Amino acid sequence: MKPDKESPQKVFFQPARLVVPLFQRPYVWSRELQWEPLWQDIERLTELLARDSTSTHFLGAFVVQQLPTDLGHMPAWSVIDGQQRLTTLQVLLDALHAELLSRDEISLAGQVEPLIQNPPAFHIGEHDRYKVWPTNHDRVGFVSIMSAGTPVDYASVVPSRLAEAHEYFASAIRSWLDSSPNPRASAHLLVTAVTSQLELVSIRLDANEDAQAIFETLNARGVPLSAADLIKNYVFQNFKGTDAETESAYYKYWAELETPWWVELITSGRVTHPRSSWFLWHWLRGRKLEDFPIRELFGQFKSYVSSRDRDLLELLPEIKSAADRYRVVIEGAQKQDGPLSREQWFSYRVGTLDSEVIRPLLIWLDEEAQADIPDGDRLSILRSLESWFVRRAIVKAPSQGVNKFLMDLLVRLSKKPHDELAIETENYLASNNTPVGYWPDDDEVTSALEGAPAFNKYLRARLRMILEALEDYRRGYPDWRAMGMGPVPRRIGTIEHLMPRKWRVNWETTWADEEMGAKSASRDRVIHELGNLTLVTNKLNSRVSHSAWKSKVAHFREANDVLITNDVIQSAPEEWNESLISSRTKTLTETILKIWPVPEGHVSAPGVDDEPARVGAVDLALLVSEGAIAQGAELVARPAVLKGARAAIGLDGRIYVNGHGHDTPSAAGVAANSDGLYKGGINGWRFWKIRDSGKTLWEIRNEFRLSLGEETGGDDVGEDTLSSEQIEAELSAAEEIEDGGED
Repeated sequence: MKPDKESPQKVFFQPARLVVPLFQRPYVWSRELQWEPLWQDIERLTELLARDSTSTHFLGAFVVQQLPTDLGHMPAWSVIDGQQRLTTLQVLLDALHAELLSRDEISLAGQVEPLIQNPPAFHIGEHDRYKVWPTNHDRVGFVSIMSAGTPVDYASVVPSRLAEAHEYFASAIRSWLDSSPNPRASAHLLVTAVTSQLELVSIRLDANEDAQAIFETLNARGVPLSAADLIKNYVFQNFKGTDAETESAYYKYWAELETPWWVELITSGRVTHPRSSWFLWHWLRGRKLEDFPIRELFGQFKSYVSSRDRDLLELLPEIKSAADRYRVVIEGAQKQDGPLSREQWFSYRVGTLDSEVIRPLLIWLDEEAQADIPDGDRLSILRSLESWFVRRAIVKAPSQGVNKFLMDLLVRLSKKPHDELAIETENYLASNNTPVGYWPDDDEVTSALEGAPAFNKYLRARLRMILEALEDYRRGYPDWRAMGMGPVPRRIGTIEHLMPRKWRVNWETTWADEEMGAKSASRDRVIHELGNLTLVTNKLNSRVSHSAWKSKVAHFREANDVLITNDVIQSAPEEWNESLISSRTKTLTETILKIWPVPEGHVSAPGVDDEPARVGAVDLALLVSEGAIAQGAELVARPAVLKGARAAIGLDGRIYVNGHGHDTPSAAGVAANSDGLYKGGINGWRFWKIRDSGKTLWEIRNEFRLSLGEETGGDDVGEDTLSSEQIEAELSAAEEIEDGGED
């Protein structure tokens, strides 16, 4: 390894080719973040050179490794790091060359030309004229702009980010020279600055040095590459094949993972990664049968390849095949209409429970090595797992430790004959008596639903999914004989109270005065039960929503297509009351037990001795120290009447309002409301939101807890303590406000 300080003239003057490997990132520099700052630096450098001819400006570093070349050919180097910088310099120099030619500065243009074009005597291959040969994504655009005639007609070149960069630098150079009192002298100064006084640190590796290790070290700090990027570079740096074979393998097996769907950033808890990195994490855990955090993905992948001496040419098709199947399942689960495969239905339903922990097992089941699992057994495995997830969500079983529990199941399945996997899954789930693993029985699920305020007890997406499943069961989906009308649309239905929450407006009562208070309170509790809820697939007019029962029945008969609603209006066309609500809750609960069954005779007995310890109180100081909230983050109050209220979070986790620190969010909220403009109660976690992201402190705290494997239940932070039911009721209320109301 030979580090050296070089100018663009030294880097580019000698005949040579700097080849960017095809698997490197495409050109991503932009005007705002890189081009404008670079040009501003060049302008300042010219000003300094006018006073001091020794002035320089450091531009950064690049790493190249010598490539073997045939006798008589130009030297060639593989660009390990710094391709964005080198490519930008080529575009800048070409724009400068074109602008000098347009001003008849032939001599100055001649000084620049050797830096952007190899001499014709060295042109053996079609593209040997170019000093830098970019990655495959950028080659067409690069050739188009670098070979354009002078003056450059930007409307006729291939549209690309490189063409945009060229046009930006040409315009900046032109404007700068035009504004100079002596354009000719300024042109000399500019050529000197760009060709000789910019400095780069070059690291040139011999052919036998470990380029991948240096690449990883250089990208370990600053803005990191994703795990998928690092894996890609590792795979193709170590790919044993010719350049043509490497390029063919890249396009055949990896290029798809760099399309927009795969590079979309996906957030789980408070961690964000491209979808491709999430997939590779799930896939590798299923391969290694080990649980590890996603931050270790790249290291674990290298370990997996080296410890098993895997042939990358053999491994790439396996990754591609798993990725294709993964995408089919994910995209299917995201569809709002139409039937799905059983695996897609499973993915959708369990996905509403924030249970991505099941992905390694699903990917493992879908691998070619497990292709001989009988279809009926595969269906039974999904049914058992879906029942386990949904029943635990209904009874609010703890989620901490579920990752390890499911990985242990996968390890057990990997050791069993394929015709025993279904019964092994069922036995494993049914035999566990720890809080993290037990399978709630019928009595526990019934107890959790009957008489419970389901509307306030469960997150809206989860409750909607359960109602959708009840409706689809009536329609014959997904495992029963389907009817002609198709499954209910997913994610878009709203949850309607059959007896409205504002029942006092239009629902007459015959209660005596002395019993009015008790009966009203009883009705207020019952209206949130499961038996009083249904799905509405079309927007329900708010006047109908709160109207008397007979008016609602008339509306449903005219506009409704939901069978679980039709069942109600057919059985109770004249009256809908508390007794009928409780009866329907029981009926729907019995259906839920059929949709998500347990083995016959199964009785759950969750132990208490093995219950995992809860993480301590999650307060603002912890959120700041863990990076979930930035130090000094600006807060704004949510109530409209306090639109101007501002606060900031200090390093100690206290909230500062008008310079005074407060220990809790609620105390800060009270201080912000010192004029009494806001008349409601103040819960500080809901009262404040981060100005930049728009997220409430409550949302950030729950995301942090989910990342630790905790359920988003109650807190122990003094006055801001909320029970699990209160938190979820607040979320439901917030969703309702943001959605414009649901009945």
